[in-house]
Amino acid sequence: MRGKYALAAALMAGTMLTAGCDRIKQATGGSEVAVAETEFPERVFWGDTHLHTSNSVDAFGFGVRLGPEEALRFARGEEVTATTGMKAKLARPLDFLVIADHAEAMGATKALYDAPRLMIRDERMRRWYDLMHEGPAGSQQAMAELLDARGRNDLPEAMMDADAAAERTQSIWKEHLKTVERYNEPGKFTAFAGFEYTLMQGGNNLHRNVIFRDGIDKVGKVAPIDPTYKETPDEIWNYMEAYEKSTGGKVLAIPHNSNLSNGLMFELTAPGGGPMTAEYAKRRARLEPVVEITQIKGDSEAHPFLSSNDEFAGFGVAGWELNNLLMQEPKKNEMFAGEYVREALKRGLLIEAQTGANPYKFGVIGSTDSHTSLATGDEDNFFGKHSGNEPSATRANEGQNLGTRVGRFGWHYLAGGYAAVWAKANTRAAIWDAMARREVYATTGPRMTVRFFGGWDFKGDDLKGDWVRAGYKRGVPMGGELATKPGARPSFIVSALKDPLGANLDRVQVVKGWVDKAGKAQEKVFDVVWSDMDGQRKAAGGKVPAVGDTVNVATATYQNSIGAPTLATVWSDPEFDPKVRAFYYVRVLEIPTPSWPAFDAVRFKVKLNPEVRVKQQERAYSSAIWYTPTA
Repeated sequence: MRGKYALAAALMAGTMLTAGCDRIKQATGGSEVAVAETEFPERVFWGDTHLHTSNSVDAFGFGVRLGPEEALRFARGEEVTATTGMKAKLARPLDFLVIADHAEAMGATKALYDAPRLMIRDERMRRWYDLMHEGPAGSQQAMAELLDARGRNDLPEAMMDADAAAERTQSIWKEHLKTVERYNEPGKFTAFAGFEYTLMQGGNNLHRNVIFRDGIDKVGKVAPIDPTYKETPDEIWNYMEAYEKSTGGKVLAIPHNSNLSNGLMFELTAPGGGPMTAEYAKRRARLEPVVEITQIKGDSEAHPFLSSNDEFAGFGVAGWELNNLLMQEPKKNEMFAGEYVREALKRGLLIEAQTGANPYKFGVIGSTDSHTSLATGDEDNFFGKHSGNEPSATRANEGQNLGTRVGRFGWHYLAGGYAAVWAKANTRAAIWDAMARREVYATTGPRMTVRFFGGWDFKGDDLKGDWVRAGYKRGVPMGGELATKPGARPSFIVSALKDPLGANLDRVQVVKGWVDKAGKAQEKVFDVVWSDMDGQRKAAGGKVPAVGDTVNVATATYQNSIGAPTLATVWSDPEFDPKVRAFYYVRVLEIPTPSWPAFDAVRFKVKLNPEVRVKQQERAYSSAIWYTPTA
């Protein structure tokens, strides 16, 4: 939504490492809090960097009535009451949370809802007011129409008052920061200040979540920036650089839903079609070190059109591959290459070969993008995209579109994902710094523990000792870079542990991308370790047999009688060419498990439409490790 709206009325993988103690400034009034930091990242911290509350224009418009305080309480593990009246609680609390309410039109639908009807003169705004007051169904219709108008740049004049919008945003932001500070508890739970910059032209998604390393003493000096009708991210980058210069603080941005950008998120050229410069590439890589690869509105790792030899490509693309975000422009096959993360990593190598800089050298995380104030990525505890599709008997089968067009259904939404961060402590500084150095990974919901190190002399025997220390001392972790070592071949320590409360693991794969000597980007997926690999699942013809399927759809259950609880190996690239730039990342697959529609069918005793996804292989994606030949 456009923020220049105003209303007429006023409107465990690893060994324990030696701990040190670092005094980290947490901006709770500028006081210092002593927090112990480990020598190396010792544990993975789980969080959500993309949650919306009733302060977001669309979340409130769709009906959510829970605010930032309820969102933080829920993330910390407390029970809250959802908008629709159900009790909601996480099976396990999160370690950190970023409430990323839209800067655009922050609080606008709430202001419209609360305004005296007699003072609303615009006919469409009065219609939306009436619909929202009718109840949940009316709210969803009002928001669909409003979003559709936004995508067509056809909002009422009364919603375009920049001064009124800025005043409202400043007031909401001030109170929001106070709430975030109250719930930030260094060493126990981290609450970040952040917002969403909703860049979008004609429904093409170029959204970014902006996350501050700092607290209220610095972040309180600025307000969220409301995107104007632009087609490039320069506006938000200028804002970020100005913030760092004026406050001495730090801030990063995380692009999301590249799968709904209609090819614009990861272009080979500069925005607008001109040549991409090294300066642009370096700026983007510095300010946007992480990308959201999976969330409720689909998965953006790989698409079968781009990766036809990858049997596991295409997870979570159904429905989202049809059009852009607001269903206002049909998608063409040639657009996919600018939308999916694996292709972006390959494009980054091509651009680096031409300019000397790689704009797409980013890490990956998952998050929810939930608009319910409830940060849950669990299949058996999925509260929907917004309050209009919180748990019900009909939500999986019904049309659930963000605009007024048809074509997407409730089951197209995913119950994911989560951000996994390898940090030295649970503090703003440590978690933010881990994101900045890309030592992060994504899951589609399960909390698998994934380690990935690259080096030049790792051997299988390293796994018998303190291999985590060896990984840091003799190599680089996920997100790192390897330089040339003459005569050596890179080797990788790969380790994955199942979610303690979840499913066994099927396999671990290494995905390699490179630019061949003809200047063409290539990719290959290697199965490097899998369950029962010395028994019934011996690889043949370069393929590993399927792990099997224990899912009982009728009861929404599965058995951990197949797969493995942990998989680890040291793998060396058999096709390594020291003259060729490349990247490597890990993909971990679980055994098949029930999806959230299957849980709904059992819970509400309903029959699902035949096309509904009732089981899936959930997964984790590591950030890449890059190899760059020495010039």
